Amino acid sequence: MAVGIWTVAEKSDYISLLSSRIYAVSAYILIVAGIIVMITGVLGCCATFKEQKGLLRMYFVLLLFIFLLEVLAGVLAYVYYQQLNAELKENLRETMVQKYQQKNEEHITKAVDKLQQEFKCCGSNSSSDWSSSAWVRSGEANGRLVPDSCCKTMTVECGKRDHPSNIYKVEGGCITKLENFILDHLKIIGAVGVGIACVQIIGMIFTCCLYRSLKAEPY
Repeated sequence: MAVGIWTVAEKSDYISLLSSRIYAVSAYILIVAGIIVMITGVLGCCATFKEQKGLLRMYFVLLLFIFLLEVLAGVLAYVYYQQLNAELKENLRETMVQKYQQKNEEHITKAVDKLQQEFKCCGSNSSSDWSSSAWVRSGEANGRLVPDSCCKTMTVECGKRDHPSNIYKVEGGCITKLENFILDHLKIIGAVGVGIACVQIIGMIFTCCLYRSLKAEPY
């Protein structure tokens, strides 16, 4: 649950730059599974202390449900891991040049500025991407060639000068930085999902053993 909340809360800006929702869905699945785990833990304690087969059956079903959720999160993370590069190449540049500083796209603007400052990059593939920006071409940029967030030292209208001494000129642009960042987090989500799923298997085995050891409930 902690990994899911961390992904959604701290990395939500970057999620808005992705056309697919698989990354976010994987995180939400972990959150839901975490909540159910806490509820299941309480139920498991009650079932064990009271030695009630009915509660144990419910506990087993919840463990199975958590197992399936965790496996699903791991599978989604793996699938998205395989297709992330193609998605970013196809959509990231278009998102940046068409939606940056546009009406009702404030979340995209915030995400792009954070991306360029945090990863010290400029543009999807290179700083020259910004020459096609709807914002730059409209004249609303006030003479800026790139957003101020491209600057090594960010000040108002520093983007008017796109010399390498002033802005980040990173080989591969922001697309490489963002891809590596998300891939690393997909590994974490996948590992947590599959890892906890394995723990649930052990829990289900112990539950079955305990269930068989209890006397039949009186009717």
